[in-house]
Amino acid sequence: MFIDKAKIFITAGRGGDGCISFRREKFVPLGGPDGGNGGKGGDIYIETDTKKSTLLDLSYRPKFFAENGSRGESANKYGKYGKDLVIKVPLGTLIYKNNELFADLKEEGQKVLVAKGGRGGRGNSAFKTQKHTVPRIAEKGEPGEEAEIELELRLIADVGLVGFPNAGKSTFLSVISSARPKIADYPFTTLEPNLGVVSLNDKQIVIADIPGIIEGASFGKGLGLEFLRHIKRTKVLLYMIDVSGFDGLDPYEVYKILNKELKQYSKFLSKKHTVIALNKTDVCDCGQNIEKFKKNIKNKKIFSISNVSKEGIDKLLSELAKLVELPVKEEDIESVPIKKYIYEPDFKIDIDEYGIFVISGKKIEVLAEMTKFNEDEALRRFQNILKKMGVDIALEEKGCKVGDTVRIGNFEFDYTK
Repeated sequence: MFIDKAKIFITAGRGGDGCISFRREKFVPLGGPDGGNGGKGGDIYIETDTKKSTLLDLSYRPKFFAENGSRGESANKYGKYGKDLVIKVPLGTLIYKNNELFADLKEEGQKVLVAKGGRGGRGNSAFKTQKHTVPRIAEKGEPGEEAEIELELRLIADVGLVGFPNAGKSTFLSVISSARPKIADYPFTTLEPNLGVVSLNDKQIVIADIPGIIEGASFGKGLGLEFLRHIKRTKVLLYMIDVSGFDGLDPYEVYKILNKELKQYSKFLSKKHTVIALNKTDVCDCGQNIEKFKKNIKNKKIFSISNVSKEGIDKLLSELAKLVELPVKEEDIESVPIKKYIYEPDFKIDIDEYGIFVISGKKIEVLAEMTKFNEDEALRRFQNILKKMGVDIALEEKGCKVGDTVRIGNFEFDYTK
């Protein structure tokens, strides 16, 4: 089954907790703290794999977790790092993270970091100072990054075949390559894109056949809209038109409808190199239709072909080979937009419907997640940091009084002075 869209939920590994430990050895005075730091949590990467052609496996298994880091140990031993997780996708996959285009994977072996593992918590030896020689404090590991990722596959091909249903696109692909798409004499035989590879002059050309386009496809009619994205990456568009017309329309009207639908779908498609193939010349006496078509279109390469007799196919392929070698204009390539970074304060305070003072902000939420509240020293450190950040003053300005409930992330506290 061909699946070209998938949504996955990823969670990078949490860092390991720091260790509280003291060195105790015979004949070694003043051993001091020796609790090691926790190991970093595993990162999550997405990497291209040429053996993959669909996102099917990701749609069946949408949740991914990287390995957590191990906790630190005594004797200043660091915890083991969590293993990174690599998710394999086909070439041509677009990655959307938090509803923004994050990466465009077009090269073999291309790999991007999509979720960063949390750092390991510090052990008590990291808190030793000249004044504080016996710290009984350690951090919990930082939570790994969580994200919702949308993946969209756009096939990478040199030539894109477009045409109305039953124009002969799949038959053409089977004649020129070893591809074996489904072929039948009813509309919409092709339900998913097919790829064929043609060898010409020691070079290989990849041709993509997509389901037939009908009038209104750019607004969702038929199957065309669902798969038109797969010809966005092609260098050349090959219009395959039944020379006898389609559904009472002459070939020129068919071409105008196809051209209109592609322009409405994407401005990039109208700028690609274009070739027109008038197919099924073996079916009827179509000289008049061909002549009329060529009179209406002057600036395009037009070939009369037959998939049965193979008339004109060699000349058509030679022309496609020439066009594929032409450079692609920069404006024809969709790129990842430049991300704009906006300054955000360390925290902000809101009051929810139950009268709870909710403090939010990445820095302060991570601090809460990494604090061991069952340790007195860790709790005092947490309170001192909040005071230095100005949280106490901000709460009082919001009207917070002693005994009110304050929430930071998943933790709730009673406000005290």
